[in-house]
Amino acid sequence: MTSADAPIAPAPRLSVVIAVRDEAENIAPLIAEIDAALTFEPFELIFVDDGSSDATLAELRKAAATRPYLRILVHATSCGKSAGVDTGARAARGELLLLLDGDGQNNPAYLPEMVRVIDAGGAKVGMVQGERQGRKDTNFKRFQSRLANGVRRSLLNDGNRDTGCGLKVVRRELHLRLPLFDGLHRFMSALVKREGYEILTVKVVDRERWHGVSKYGFWNRLWVGIADLLGVWWLVKRRRVPQVVERG
Repeated sequence: MTSADAPIAPAPRLSVVIAVRDEAENIAPLIAEIDAALTFEPFELIFVDDGSSDATLAELRKAAATRPYLRILVHATSCGKSAGVDTGARAARGELLLLLDGDGQNNPAYLPEMVRVIDAGGAKVGMVQGERQGRKDTNFKRFQSRLANGVRRSLLNDGNRDTGCGLKVVRRELHLRLPLFDGLHRFMSALVKREGYEILTVKVVDRERWHGVSKYGFWNRLWVGIADLLGVWWLVKRRRVPQVVERG
């Protein structure tokens, strides 16, 4: 049998998608945790290097040398987390996207349970969202999160207490229908509900960042977050999901 005649491996059902920027020291330990967690089913692992200026790409290439299921996509310049996740989602082959951050705060050990929850929920469940317990952030950052989550829930009625958790399992075809903008990842719950799907949550234990520094601060999120919130509120209010019945 020639290489051209070799059978093509079926597409995996699970696609892990991670957007990273300047996370070189976190790459190897994070991949090791993902490998240890996802032993129950084949998966592909897609990293999107969002314009890193450190050795992130070199670390990814080193890991990919012994992992044929690891794929690397690169943004020439940084476009933000939401754009990175969108790039990975469009390249993914799986029907379920397993999303997490690249800084070590999200433990991949919760992903198998999240997959079981979305499978058990059936087609009406569009996403399973992690809900962080025992936050490791500073008091000021926790205050920010409580304030932002309270305002968001009251305005959008998305029913989610913690949209900031990076651990998510979402149906790929649904994710690709969501409007893309810088900050989408913070409003996925409202937009998933806007499409007529349910959202379930799984409690997860928060961890501290392993290495490096956060890309987000209070001031660089405040005004953009307000504008995004108002934009998503408008989108939610203007959406109508038709109930279609075929009649002979």
